[in-house]
Amino acid sequence: MGLFKKKIVVQPYDKENKKPVIKSSICNGEQVAGFKDIHTGKIEEVMLIKNPADLDRFKAMYGIEEEIKKEY
Repeated sequence: MGLFKKKIVVQPYDKENKKPVIKSSICNGEQVAGFKDIHTGKIEEVMLIKNPADLDRFKAMYGIEEEIKKEY
């Protein structure tokens, strides 16, 4: 039943040093959402994106309003 849904708690991330990205595989199309360190270029993977609802959940978890850039 859909009566009781978990509240999504907005988790903070370092907005000065990291930016949200979607890492997409060119081979099989697998997408992983995470954060890229602006200085080192290293990506911290957070969750697998299987459908648009997963992307919406990721954005809600971290309070992201803007469009997330894809990297291949």
